[in-house]
Amino acid sequence: MDQKILSLAAEKTADRLQKFLQTLKEDDLANLLQNQAVKGKAAGALLRAIFKGFPCSEEAGALRRLKIYSCCVQLLESGDLQKEVASEIIGLLMLEVHNFPGALLVELASEFVDAVKQGNLTNGKSLELLPIIFTALATKKENLAYGKGELSGEEWKKQLINTLCSGRWDHQYVIQLTSMFKDVPLTAEEVEIVVEKVLTMFSKLNLQEIPPLVYQLLVLSSKGSRKKVLEGIIAFFNKLDTQHSEEQSGDELLDFVTVPSGELRHVEGTIILHIVFAIKLDCELGRELLKLLKAGQQGDFGSICPFSIALFLSVTRIQRFEEQVFDLLKSLVIKSFKDLQLLQGSKFLQDLVPHRCCVSTMILEVVKNSVHSWDHVTQGLVELGFILMDSYGPKKILDGKTIEASSGLSRMPNQHACKLGANILLETFKIHEMIRQEILEQVLNRVVTRGSSPITHFIDLLSDIIMYSPLVLQSCSSKVTETFDYLSFLPLQTVQGLMKAVQPLLKVSLSIRDSLILVLRKAMFARQLDARKSAVAGFLLLLKNFKVLGSLSSSQCSQSIGISQVHVDVHSRYNSVANETFCLEIMDSLRRCLGQQADVRLMLYEGFYDVLRRNSQLANSIMQTLLSQLKQFYEPEPDMLPPLKLEACILTQGDQISLQEPLDCLLCCIQHCLAWYKSRVMPLQQKEEEEEEEGFYQDLDDMLESITSRMIKSELEDFELDKSADFSQSTGIGIKNNICAFLVMGVCEVLIEYNFSVSNFSKNKFEDVLSLFMCYKELSDILNEKAGKGKTKMANKTNDSFLSMKFVSDLLTALFRDSTQSHEESLSVLRSSNEFMRYAVSVALQKVQQLKEMGHVSGPDGKNPEKVFQNLCDITRVLLWRYTSIPTSVEESGKKEKGKSISLLCLEGLQKIFSVVQQFYQPKIHQFLRALDATDKEEEVEVSVTQRAAFQIRQFQRSLLNILSSQEEDFNSKEALLLVTVLSNLSKLLEPSSTQFVQMLSWTTKICKENSWEDASFCKGLMNLLFSLHVLCKSPVTLLRDLSQDIHGHLGDIDQDVEVEKTNHFAVVNLRTAAPTVCLLLLSQAEKVLEEVDWLITKLKGQVSQEIIPEEASSQATLPNHPIEKAIIIQLGTLLTFFHELVQTALPSGSCVDTLLKDLCKMYTILTALVRYYLQVCQHSRGIPKNMEKLVKLSGSHLTPLCYSFISYIQNKKSKSLKHTGEKKKEKTAAGPTAMARALRETKPIPNLIFAIEQYEKFLIHLSKRSKVNLMQHIKLSTSRDFKIKGNILDMVLQEDEDEDEEGTASEHEGQNKEPAKKKRKK
Repeated sequence: MDQKILSLAAEKTADRLQKFLQTLKEDDLANLLQNQAVKGKAAGALLRAIFKGFPCSEEAGALRRLKIYSCCVQLLESGDLQKEVASEIIGLLMLEVHNFPGALLVELASEFVDAVKQGNLTNGKSLELLPIIFTALATKKENLAYGKGELSGEEWKKQLINTLCSGRWDHQYVIQLTSMFKDVPLTAEEVEIVVEKVLTMFSKLNLQEIPPLVYQLLVLSSKGSRKKVLEGIIAFFNKLDTQHSEEQSGDELLDFVTVPSGELRHVEGTIILHIVFAIKLDCELGRELLKLLKAGQQGDFGSICPFSIALFLSVTRIQRFEEQVFDLLKSLVIKSFKDLQLLQGSKFLQDLVPHRCCVSTMILEVVKNSVHSWDHVTQGLVELGFILMDSYGPKKILDGKTIEASSGLSRMPNQHACKLGANILLETFKIHEMIRQEILEQVLNRVVTRGSSPITHFIDLLSDIIMYSPLVLQSCSSKVTETFDYLSFLPLQTVQGLMKAVQPLLKVSLSIRDSLILVLRKAMFARQLDARKSAVAGFLLLLKNFKVLGSLSSSQCSQSIGISQVHVDVHSRYNSVANETFCLEIMDSLRRCLGQQADVRLMLYEGFYDVLRRNSQLANSIMQTLLSQLKQFYEPEPDMLPPLKLEACILTQGDQISLQEPLDCLLCCIQHCLAWYKSRVMPLQQKEEEEEEEGFYQDLDDMLESITSRMIKSELEDFELDKSADFSQSTGIGIKNNICAFLVMGVCEVLIEYNFSVSNFSKNKFEDVLSLFMCYKELSDILNEKAGKGKTKMANKTNDSFLSMKFVSDLLTALFRDSTQSHEESLSVLRSSNEFMRYAVSVALQKVQQLKEMGHVSGPDGKNPEKVFQNLCDITRVLLWRYTSIPTSVEESGKKEKGKSISLLCLEGLQKIFSVVQQFYQPKIHQFLRALDATDKEEEVEVSVTQRAAFQIRQFQRSLLNILSSQEEDFNSKEALLLVTVLSNLSKLLEPSSTQFVQMLSWTTKICKENSWEDASFCKGLMNLLFSLHVLCKSPVTLLRDLSQDIHGHLGDIDQDVEVEKTNHFAVVNLRTAAPTVCLLLLSQAEKVLEEVDWLITKLKGQVSQEIIPEEASSQATLPNHPIEKAIIIQLGTLLTFFHELVQTALPSGSCVDTLLKDLCKMYTILTALVRYYLQVCQHSRGIPKNMEKLVKLSGSHLTPLCYSFISYIQNKKSKSLKHTGEKKKEKTAAGPTAMARALRETKPIPNLIFAIEQYEKFLIHLSKRSKVNLMQHIKLSTSRDFKIKGNILDMVLQEDEDEDEEGTASEHEGQNKEPAKKKRKK
């Protein structure tokens, strides 16, 4: 039969074929087709013949053709066909689709849709036909009747797609169905329906099936709905990540983990690649992604998660998006830190806005995830790390000092961002071997090329990288040695940092060490002073760190030694010999420095003590070097006065006089080394004493004793430094005398420390100490006196004291706390001198100040944070005891001396120490407070920081109350201010939720309410403390309102006829302090509140723009914003009453008026922002709340009219003052222009304010129209632009002018009369 059909089909006309086919039954035909297809014989030819025999022009033929079509679809689905046969059949069916009449197409499509919904598909092969059917359907323009309905082809297509997407999809056909839609012409609405359906299917699929589905979805997105696709993918993976991290962190043992971590990361990596590839082909998709990132930056954090950040970083590999994405990520990071800072400082915001996961945590999460072969992300991470470090690293400031704050303590967003950059790079370095070389190169390049700007952050990163694994870096050793070539051109600070960072490398790589030594030797004799100093710093570092390693002497370094040998060498017997040879060679090089400039010698003396402590074998060599150096300047004759050759220390070259030998530093170094040697090395050598070892130690001791006794005998005349000497900075002799004087003072200080440390509390030694101090004091008095006369403050710049911090702490403890009976008599010698005790405290202050500015102190162990912290604790304990046990009032009533009393100095010291500890030792605060608490030995109960801080606060509160209760003439404002500062520092340690904090706040409020001292600086300190506490509890707006009423009461009203009733909320506000002190402080607080409100409004706007909501759901959708909206309106309402008071106050012209005008301008700008937010909200068919209407009413009645009267008040005041200055300075013609210029400058904020008010009213009109609420009924529109000429006033002014003309010269008044006109014009 099949043969017959085929032969008939071969004929030119189809008539016989049609007749023959009509005689056959449908089932026979179907069976025939099925058998042929399964056997794989000429099924295609047969099918072609059948279609030829059933033309669509006849209804019966079309129907039978439909049956055959359905039969073929079932055949395809059965899976019995060979691949080639199936393909041929599909091809034929596709060609025939367009011949079907419309109604049958609808029926055919419906069958497919039902099959999908009912899950009747077995292999989904036939789905390839569906797009062709939909396409054919869309081309039918006429109405098609099918079933009960009659619609056009396009409408049927839409309905069928809707039905298809609302039904159930078998998960195995999701990818095929999605792929199918890309071939169907879809409208935007239909694309959205399909995309939504596919996105809901994500969660039902196996993880491995998602990448191909995403690929198909991205192809589909080229038809539209790009944003929805991206948002859906990001949201899905964000949810997966969250579930995954919860499962991993869950304590309970889960029987199963939904997805293994590696698999999830690999899938995410693949999907990111798919998206990036799609963006390369479709730029519109990239733009949508950027919009998501921008939205995230403006406060909609939904689109920001580790997955999306990884995606953004991958997109940076596409050149056209690279710069934009990095800029957006950079601003996202800094904004996230700024938001965090804003939230931390305000309880008001914390209560309204839930704390979100920080962007920095997400980025570090990406670094962690990138271990799963996310190579496409790592490059972006490295670039982002460097961008953050470059943009937000420390910047140079005027003194040439860098702005440095210790790690993680200052809450500055910039520092956090820079630290984040460093963390990204360090973590990436640890994970990815491929990129290590590049990171190291980039860091070293920045260290070398940025000599002028601070690069501490890069050096810290380098140090962390090297510490992580010195051995890894051996492969990059060539880059490190290349960097060494630039050492002599880099600033000293950079060289020291760099050397310290690469130090671990020197121990594992001999080649690096050798090249360093060569570079340092060259630098030793360079022309630049800095290069020689760098060489000294480098050699000292080598000496410090090569005590363990079996380092061969540098002459033998050419032998190649493997790493294993180096490690074996550490334990070899001859280690010390090889090490000593190496170190002695370096010592040899360093000895040559003793003939160079003072700066180089100074570095050497400062470094020797550290070397000695770390490398005690070198004691002999170092001490001998120092001894021979001292002998050059020492008078060996026991009767010679003075004992030191000061002349030899000074170098005269023509007119230039400079210091050649810092003798005081040399003695200081000797004294410290000797003390250390005696305490550490000598006890060990007692058993095997060697003659020559003993020699230098004894010699040095004798010399110091001799210098001490002769210095005490010497008069100032012996040094040629008595009162008659010339100390001016302009003459050679004066400069020389200044240098000598500082040397002598330095030597005295060194000897004071030496004698005290060897004294063992002997009375004679203490008398020597006092005599040395008197010599020091005499000289310092002369210098201060001369400096005062000569008006050169040069000598007033006190040099750093040579006393070590350890000694200062021991000395203070002995002077103030030592109650041992046997020490009583000898200590009374020192205690009898008030001057000496004051000196001891002031040196402690100087050390703390140095620590605050530099992060370390001078002298031995000054760079060891542990030791410095220990000394700081000891000093604080003594100062605290001295201040609390002998109050200032008691001390000062005794005897009147010039200068500050010791108690006041102690308090100043405490204030500095508390701020330094919070700056540098934040993690150790608990330890610090425990050290202050003398009572508690190791007790069982753990006391919290808050409790300990509260205990200290109570002591200082008592002291402040004592001062405040004293008589007016005894009120010590300096001490009161210091106490307030101390209380501010300590209150930062209290937990805001604790009862102690609440007590502190109520105590401060009470003090402000009850004390009316007329001292501006004390008032300012107290008010600042009050506000800093208040914002951590609740918003300070009510406080601002009360204080503004007080100011109004004290200063009176702008209308002199109005009597203002005095409200006395806070006694601290009085006539002296109300303006400018309190007024400016309140305005700055109001600015902060406005900033917070502005931040909230921006956040709300961001959320509204994200809410694309169906109309009916919108009212519920924005409900969560209600508490925020309510809070904003309450804040602005209270601020409005605050400004209402100040605008009526007769403020003195100047800063108060200027600041008030600027803040009013901000107030109106933020009111405008709120109105614009409600304009947005009204689009979503939600009305405006009642309290917003009240706020608008309040602004119209209580603020705007008063603003205009305040402006008139200012202008009247200005014109009066102009006339006044004109009358006073008639003879000085220059007065006119300057007064005019000042008036112009002061009235500048007025036009800005008027503009802000008018903008506010303009948007109110818009809002009234949109919300159908008349918001303008309480607002009188501004008339300030009404330039009506009022005849009567004009006559008066002209009359006045004529009178004045008669009195004075006309030229002067010309300028003055123009002035108001200018102002009017400007307004």
